[in-house]
Amino acid sequence: MTAPRIDIDTIRRLPKAVLHDHLDGGLRPATLVELAGTVGHTLPTTDPQALADWYYEAANSGDLVRYIATFEHTLAVMQTREGLLRTAEEYVLDLAEDGVVYGEVRYAPELMVNGGLTLPEVVETVQEGLAAGMAKAAAAGTPVRVGTLLCGMRMFDRTREIADLAVAFRDAGVVGFDIAGAEDGFPPADHLAAFEHLRGESVPFTIHAGEAHGLPSIHQALQVCGAQRIGHGVRVTEDIVDGKLGRLAGWVRDRRIALEMCPTSNLQTGAATSIAEHPITALRDLGFRVTLNTDNRLVSGTTMTREMSLLVEEAGWTVEDLRTVTVNAVKSAFIPFDERNALLHDVVLPGYAAAL
Repeated sequence: MTAPRIDIDTIRRLPKAVLHDHLDGGLRPATLVELAGTVGHTLPTTDPQALADWYYEAANSGDLVRYIATFEHTLAVMQTREGLLRTAEEYVLDLAEDGVVYGEVRYAPELMVNGGLTLPEVVETVQEGLAAGMAKAAAAGTPVRVGTLLCGMRMFDRTREIADLAVAFRDAGVVGFDIAGAEDGFPPADHLAAFEHLRGESVPFTIHAGEAHGLPSIHQALQVCGAQRIGHGVRVTEDIVDGKLGRLAGWVRDRRIALEMCPTSNLQTGAATSIAEHPITALRDLGFRVTLNTDNRLVSGTTMTREMSLLVEEAGWTVEDLRTVTVNAVKSAFIPFDERNALLHDVVLPGYAAAL
């Protein structure tokens, strides 16, 4: 007997949690057009729908250089206080509209100082915008909690400085740290000083690994740097043969290390071949702590509702499967245990119980 098909409205209403979502990859097209006009930045088009289409075509071109180049435009409008406040506030409101009850947003402060803001001012401004968004979402009856991950860029030399920033703002909404940017050729261990500092200050961190580079990247992230989660991690499957887990894959599964998986994005960057064959399903079946994420909502033309719908339609997922990845995300969030527990038992589980 097959499970009944889940309709899109049901999926939209389900409580969701997203751990891997980039602020500069999730602007509203209309906002991007308006802010670009304000700062004098030239876009490929000033029609919001055409711009959204341009982003989606670039992301699906199979050209990683073209994919990365799209961020030139979003970052161009995120160099001022006004731009950061608006994009941060709208980020929260867009999550709330999508049924997200907990989110972690990540961005690289060092990429947002070209307009004269200092690194601390960037963080303070983003936090102010996020707080405004959370207040508006709560007032509208769709409360969402959003924590911040500060990213160091792995191809540059400021990761230790950004780690200091994460420590300084950990009581002001920053819940963790990440390194982002080109993975292949820029191993995590190059930034060991930043990770050692974070461990010494008891600040959790995740690391992009196992997307553009394979098992050595995941091994370094976990066993050398000490990451508590892995961004993407799709290539952990290279350590699994006929269902038998190798030492590294076994470590990831048995220690309940969350994998922040982003199916649509992984297709676009060539880390996966289809939604139906995306490793998230096989890893779920093998007992890994997989989580479902959007990565870059504008660039990939996606939402959490869309990611869930694709897995339902193309990989045969059920409401129970969606609940599993949501529970996994809440359990792996970089907020205190009592807050995770309350979110799980007061919001997430009742929301899924109502849908089942």
